[in-house]
Amino acid sequence: MPKVTTKDGLEIFFKDWGPKDAQPIVFHHGWPLSSDDWDAQMLFFLAKGYRVVAHDRRGHGRSTQTGDGHDMDHYAADAAAVVEHLDLRNTVHVGHSTGGGEALHYTVRHGKGRVAKLVLIGAVPPLMLKTAANPGGLPIEVFDGFRQALAANRAQFFLDVPSGPFYGYNRPGAKPSQGIIENWWRQGMMGGAKAHYDGIKAFSETDFTEDLKAVEVPTLVMHGDDDQIVPIADAALISIKLLKHGTLKVYEKLPHGLCTTHPELVNADLLAFVKG
Repeated sequence: MPKVTTKDGLEIFFKDWGPKDAQPIVFHHGWPLSSDDWDAQMLFFLAKGYRVVAHDRRGHGRSTQTGDGHDMDHYAADAAAVVEHLDLRNTVHVGHSTGGGEALHYTVRHGKGRVAKLVLIGAVPPLMLKTAANPGGLPIEVFDGFRQALAANRAQFFLDVPSGPFYGYNRPGAKPSQGIIENWWRQGMMGGAKAHYDGIKAFSETDFTEDLKAVEVPTLVMHGDDDQIVPIADAALISIKLLKHGTLKVYEKLPHGLCTTHPELVNADLLAFVKG
């Protein structure tokens, strides 16, 4: 399996498909999943002639199940290790959920001269946690509940999340896909419990405000207005005000996992942005 070794000695698994001289699109997955979550996007862009790259975050998927470094600084550095190993340039970085925070942090910290465009989908920035400065955020008890459920029975928790709020399958009239639910569970259970536990703090308590202000490249912000995991009001609707070159695309009644439930909509808008 293709892997790159990080400065702190971990192996990060990655996929690198398509012509090596084509424009690269780099995908950053959400918690607690893996690069497999991008199947619908990677196959689509591969068919359009692009080079598509995605990695498994440390502790997730097929990457090293380390007990350390589960924070945005390490996540961004790991992404940079993959990009530099492959010497990718003129890249479009696409991040979903926690991966949106990772892609943003990578772009600002490591992407100068390499990143052409950035896409944030259902992404956690600027800050999920409710604080005095962020009164619209979610209270710490929500994330403590995540940690408790994960520690008590990770396997059941990783069935409950995709069966309900992640894909909007708890909404009236929804038609759950058992394959999608089980694939979410499969990806989650491939990773390490420590990475997933610590990752909750990383995605909920990291403040990306200054990163958003610092982005110099065109940025597309995509969000479902029925996102029950990362509520749009405290995420995309604030992020777009902080970006210098941002475009907002809101998807009516779509859930957090819209890349999987509605790939035809997401892929068409991604393609238009990449080509535009």
